[in-house]
Amino acid sequence: MKRVTKAVFPAAGMGTRFLPATKANPKEMLPIVDKPLIQYAVEEAVSAGITDLIFIIGRTKRAIADHFDKAYELEVELETRGKLKALEELRNMLPSYVNCIYIRQAEALGLGHAVLCAEPAVNDEPFVVILADDLIDAEPGVTKQMCDQYDYYQSSIVGVQTVDPSETGSYGIVACEPMSDRLSRVIKIVEKPKPAEAPSNLAVVGRYVLTPRIFNQLRHIERGAGGELQLTDGIAGLLKEQQVLAYAFEGKRYDCGSKVGYLEATVEYAMKHPEVAEEFGNYLRNRFCGPCKNGQGTP
Repeated sequence: MKRVTKAVFPAAGMGTRFLPATKANPKEMLPIVDKPLIQYAVEEAVSAGITDLIFIIGRTKRAIADHFDKAYELEVELETRGKLKALEELRNMLPSYVNCIYIRQAEALGLGHAVLCAEPAVNDEPFVVILADDLIDAEPGVTKQMCDQYDYYQSSIVGVQTVDPSETGSYGIVACEPMSDRLSRVIKIVEKPKPAEAPSNLAVVGRYVLTPRIFNQLRHIERGAGGELQLTDGIAGLLKEQQVLAYAFEGKRYDCGSKVGYLEATVEYAMKHPEVAEEFGNYLRNRFCGPCKNGQGTP
């Protein structure tokens, strides 16, 4: 039995829906309150026992590597000013046993191509793929939930969620045979089908545990939806060789690849942030409910 210890973070996309904010920085560096999306994803991976973090980055965007690198000048400045709490948080962003590997994707040819770029670092091992713009609030984290399932079944697993039938054209969609409350066996997977052609409304959303056999599939697939190499098409090929499971994870997902989803996540995470929750909650109540005598607001 092989445990999952490696995670791949595709982060070379253009992020066009957030231009001009993403002109020089990847969308994965957009902050939710005071941490970028990629840091939430990394923390989720580390809490699941991942020790090797493999970032697939664009050739002109170094922000992610800089974010996780040591910042000597900043640390000296914080220490000089006595901001020891901030200094400790900065130094403990990643455990010392975690390795960061950066691989350049010279051309954005799709999620399947991004995952294929990680093959030299993954080698012949199972691995996780985490899309940072799918922020999922869960305890334990979704990566931990799925790795636990992998430990038992030793099969590739995709994280899934029910979506409105009108939205199937935005996702990879699976047809499944139920095995338990949250686990199913995938019998078909299609990338971005029209609602009338979708095999179900069960969508793959941003979390995968994959066996290394996926690389052989990705090397041989042709360009699919959007003219890109789709990970979904690679998984469809993998289905012919191995069992693939679908896991309906526990947790609240925020689609931070869209402006509305990003704003929803910002509000929800701010409302439970220890530094700003009370003041921000008061602002929201006064803004949308109006002031009242007890300060709680009246709808």
